Amino acid sequence: MTRASASAPPAAPRTDTRALLRLAAPIMVSQLAVMGLAVIDTVMAGRLSAVDLAGVAIGASIYGIVYVTGMGVIQALTPIAGHHYGAGRHRQVGIDLGQMLWLCGVLVLLGCPLLWFNGPWLRAAGASAEVQQIAAHYLSAVAVGLPAALFTRAYFAVNSAVSRPQVTMVLHLLALATKVPLNLLFMHGAGPLPALGGAGCGVATAVICWMLWAASAALWRLDPHFRRFHSPARHGPRWSRLRELLRLGLPGSGSLLIEVSSFTLIALALARLGAETVGGHQIVANLISVLYMVPLALGVATGVLVAQCLGAGAPRQARQVALRGFRITMGLAALLALALVLLRQPLIGAYTTDSGVAQVALSIVGLAALFHLFDAAQGLAGFVLRAYKVAFVPMLIHGATLWIVGLMGGYALAYQSDLGAGLGAASSFWLAATIGLLLTAAALAALADHVSRQRLP
Repeated sequence: MTRASASAPPAAPRTDTRALLRLAAPIMVSQLAVMGLAVIDTVMAGRLSAVDLAGVAIGASIYGIVYVTGMGVIQALTPIAGHHYGAGRHRQVGIDLGQMLWLCGVLVLLGCPLLWFNGPWLRAAGASAEVQQIAAHYLSAVAVGLPAALFTRAYFAVNSAVSRPQVTMVLHLLALATKVPLNLLFMHGAGPLPALGGAGCGVATAVICWMLWAASAALWRLDPHFRRFHSPARHGPRWSRLRELLRLGLPGSGSLLIEVSSFTLIALALARLGAETVGGHQIVANLISVLYMVPLALGVATGVLVAQCLGAGAPRQARQVALRGFRITMGLAALLALALVLLRQPLIGAYTTDSGVAQVALSIVGLAALFHLFDAAQGLAGFVLRAYKVAFVPMLIHGATLWIVGLMGGYALAYQSDLGAGLGAASSFWLAATIGLLLTAAALAALADHVSRQRLP
């Protein structure tokens, strides 16, 4: 093989249904494993007490805001590396990974103090002193794991971009296998280790984060598949590369922060109503998050294939895979929403034995099923737009629909209207959030269609 043929861009990747599902399957398993970590925390904390469950719920909500803000920046690496990979620019993949690792260092310096000095967050939540104590210890623990979590996410972003999600899947399954024993160890104590209760979930999470980082860094050096990529350790910061990553990453992070915070802040807004209301909301939030792993995996896979097609100079094929991904995603989302409604009693019963918590959860399941449908649609459209390197307008759409309509509208409905008094605070927030997501999905889908049509020859 000549040097010229070795560096020639490959043909556009296969984008049929089988190819899409083959890429999505390990991503879905990986995301389900990640969600399984949160489910384990919720179930194990819920079995201790409603106070432990509420403390973990509030702590996880705050951690989610900080972590997702950083993850939104890191996600820019997937479409950028996907374009490189589709165009056959393999060395550029590793160079951009190295630049993202430098950005991760900055994100760590910004994020860790927000978790460690958590008093303002918890005072704003207005929860009881017992709940605040558990949440504070939880946040201090996950602050220690945040550096490893962000650096690992950069490696995982590249794995998806170069059609190697199996590596991420295996590591997440190993993490899932260790979560229960680590939770038991730190929640209940053993030998010299004290029993930390719900806060032990945070310590276990931090340990797992560092395990994943060590394994990811080792695999990058040892796996023959990655030898074609330039080592990320060989380059200092390059402003030209950092600028491209930030141009896509900052608005992407803004969109993700708005999306997640508009939902997770509901837990903080409900904290004043007691542990039962927060716990019921958290159970349904966990169920919806588990269901979302399916459209999330399909969205990531669709975005990767769209980016690879665009890198290979095949915009028509990129549009075709986007449309195929949308059809498959919405079909599966509808089936999952129906399953949630039909199986609501046993699913919620698996989380808690507290009748008050269960009653709150059951009251919002119907809205949650609709929420899931619109969430699947807007998520898929968002991944497609990132593949086209469009991120700023989606951020504005998220802000208008999710913060203004969803979060602020939910607060007004729950606490300042007669309708909210009849629905209940939890149902009021979920209704407003669902309406906000409906508007988000419609706007992002229309934008994705417009952008993809503009790129056609």
